[in-house]
Amino acid sequence: MKGDRWAGNCSCGRKEDFNLSNEKDAHASDNDENSDRGNWSNKADYLLSMVGYAVGLGNVWRFPYLTYQNGGGAFLIPYTLMLALAGLPLFFMECSLGQFASLGPISIWRILPLFQGVGVTMVIISTFVAIYYNVIIAYALYYLFASFQKVLPWSDCFSWADEFCSKTRLVNDCSAVLDGQIIHANYSFIASNNLTCLNDTINYKPVQFPSEQYWNKVALQRSSGLDETGNIVWYLALCLLLSWMIVGAALFKGIKSSGKVVYFTALFPYVILLILLVRGATLEGALDGIEYYIGKQSNITKLMEVWKDAATQIFYSLSVAWGGLVALSSYNKFHNNCYSDAIFVCVTNCLTSVFAGFAIFSVLGHMAFVLKRPVSEVVDSGFDLAFVAYPEALSKLPVSPLWSFLFFFMLLLLGLDSQFATIETLTTTIQDIYPKMMKKLRIPITLGVCVLLFFLGLICVTQAGIYWVNLIDHFCAGWGILFAAVLEIIGIVYIYGGNRFIEDIEMMIGKKSCFFWMWWRMCWFFITPVLLVAILVWSLVTFSAPTYGSVLYPTWGTAVGWCMIIFCVIWIPIVAVVKILKAEGNLFQRIASCCRPTANWGPYLECHRGERYSHVVTPKKEKEHEIPTVSGFTYFRE
Repeated sequence: MKGDRWAGNCSCGRKEDFNLSNEKDAHASDNDENSDRGNWSNKADYLLSMVGYAVGLGNVWRFPYLTYQNGGGAFLIPYTLMLALAGLPLFFMECSLGQFASLGPISIWRILPLFQGVGVTMVIISTFVAIYYNVIIAYALYYLFASFQKVLPWSDCFSWADEFCSKTRLVNDCSAVLDGQIIHANYSFIASNNLTCLNDTINYKPVQFPSEQYWNKVALQRSSGLDETGNIVWYLALCLLLSWMIVGAALFKGIKSSGKVVYFTALFPYVILLILLVRGATLEGALDGIEYYIGKQSNITKLMEVWKDAATQIFYSLSVAWGGLVALSSYNKFHNNCYSDAIFVCVTNCLTSVFAGFAIFSVLGHMAFVLKRPVSEVVDSGFDLAFVAYPEALSKLPVSPLWSFLFFFMLLLLGLDSQFATIETLTTTIQDIYPKMMKKLRIPITLGVCVLLFFLGLICVTQAGIYWVNLIDHFCAGWGILFAAVLEIIGIVYIYGGNRFIEDIEMMIGKKSCFFWMWWRMCWFFITPVLLVAILVWSLVTFSAPTYGSVLYPTWGTAVGWCMIIFCVIWIPIVAVVKILKAEGNLFQRIASCCRPTANWGPYLECHRGERYSHVVTPKKEKEHEIPTVSGFTYFRE
């Protein structure tokens, strides 16, 4: 209430009631409900940021290949079930958690102090991922710039190629009929005698597409292994610098600036996907590619074999347990309908994956047609799909530089909006820990984070850089996140209390019937934890030493990988022990107190606390601004 500064019932979130000083934070505006932390300017900013975070490179370069590999259209059955049973419940939980308390992934564990190390693990893993993910964006930038040529540099075997480079398959030897007898000879003899190779007797020379040699010899200047670091590839370093400059520029005002940038970075990839699909569908052989993707290759008998792949793909595709969902949702207004938001983002993410598959396989089908090969021989996933197979296919189209530009521009945008959310996760964590410093120095701190991560990423743009990227991805983006997710759902549902958490959600979205919550209770209390534990166990059992193609990693490289993941998860027991040591009483009492929410757990703003959280202690602010009141709360002068 503007006229009565010390009234007992203050206005909800007004700057004059809650702000610590007259300092203006670029992250907040006068119209925000929460003037301390700020809110999204509107709901579209939030939804597009969430879609951009969830929809990333994996939707384009991993899902289509998994679908093809695991029975075509039949794969969509376990994929959809895993979305409903594992992905969506965890996604909804994290969105609700962040929105309820308006806190980031570490501070949110006021809900359960014993498990605060889980939040630390999420943030550290997100930091490792941010380092190498921007390197992949740098690769896309390099290929984007390389597309500004009349002839694509990977369209043929130019001066950088060796004797194994070829646009077509080369016959090495085969069997043929000579004077009534079947002979086996090299192809030069067969051709010189005008003989015809018999079917199924042809052996081909081990050749490489021009795009494959360009990727290894020119773009990466790839060394023989992790042992051979080599030099920094200067043009990749410049692309990496540019990518970090773009990220820093988009985030200089936090969600207020990134929320506007995502209108382009999150939406335009769909325009490009549609253009690529329409172009691909008009090409000869496109139908063969689509049939391999989801048509005649569909194999219902594979359903018993593919559940692990479906669950893993859903889990990583939705970006749950990385901390980003909690961070982004923490800037929502308290009564935002996080339930409908979670369903919208999850469904959009999965439909995007399916849609991208049609655009990818239609063009690969044409490539197989031109090369007179089966589609299975030109399909690949990951780096080999994005930077070898698909560029090779695009190089065979008329006006190929245009299609190449569109494809790599799409990869750039898909990577950037995911990176925006990851860096926002880190800055949100800093804001929760040092709110006054962040209010004064948001722009320098955000730019400082980008600069630091740029220098840490330089090892990934050396000649051995791709091995480091693969190593970090292999260890940090693996079972560490699964471990954090298992502890997260167990802690909230079984220690804090699933029914208690449901009551918290109803404070935001309104009272719901018991039938509404029946499905969520089934998932949260039993189905989702069991599935996550099963995936975690499977990941540990099937864990293998990292490789890149046929290149094996040295022992010390594998040891570095283990050190990275141990560094990520070690904070879970460390923080738990520290919390117990700081608590009072005997051991049992200390553990029990660490399993209860802290005194300041609850909705961020007093007007949202109601009777359930009327006991919440208002955070102590600057002493000179405190005015104690009879009600036990503290109000602050500007």
